[in-house]
Amino acid sequence: MSSHHIVREKQEPALMVANGEACSLELLGELLEWSPYVLALDGALPRLLTLGIKVDAVLGDFDSMDVHSSELTQLQDGIRVLHRPDQEKTDFEKGLDFLLEEGHKAVNILWATGYRLDHTYANLSNLNKYVHALSINVIDDHIRLYPLPKQFRKHFPKAQILSLMPMGRVEGIRTSNLLYPLQDEVLEIGSRIGTSNQVVETGWVEIHHRSGLLLLGEVRN
Repeated sequence: MSSHHIVREKQEPALMVANGEACSLELLGELLEWSPYVLALDGALPRLLTLGIKVDAVLGDFDSMDVHSSELTQLQDGIRVLHRPDQEKTDFEKGLDFLLEEGHKAVNILWATGYRLDHTYANLSNLNKYVHALSINVIDDHIRLYPLPKQFRKHFPKAQILSLMPMGRVEGIRTSNLLYPLQDEVLEIGSRIGTSNQVVETGWVEIHHRSGLLLLGEVRN
């Protein structure tokens, strides 16, 4: 399998592949089709090479693999190898930093959930540092997660399952066209979250919040 780089770079989201649970080949192929730039975090590289994925760059501290191993020597011509040993940041953060340095405005992220629950939690928590600079989607076979702006409006089909996930404390949440509405309410990890809500009627859903990082999860049917 290889990506079809058929769109102009930086006009479509880059694809960053982390080292969590792999998604279906169908979803991977779908995202590769529209990704002009593919960044692999080092732990994901062996699996991507096995699948024959064309990778533009591989980045990390390479603590999970030997820098001189066959995985690196088998890289395609022109692939950048980016050794970022900073132990104050995760490879997930370093990958997003690099995409910003390269001028990317949006990124779809695969394989960032599953396997290690602590890694999943860290990845989602770190989104707060990038929400004002990057449009971010974390995608797996079951859900598409993305940070919400303070004022959000999107058209959804009836019965679409949506989850409101606070990363910390989120205040002043108001919603419309959801089965379980919120009116100037608070969601907070460890207290109350908003999983498995549902669109009442096909049409616009509005979600507003006053403060905090709020993720919306569109459950994939």
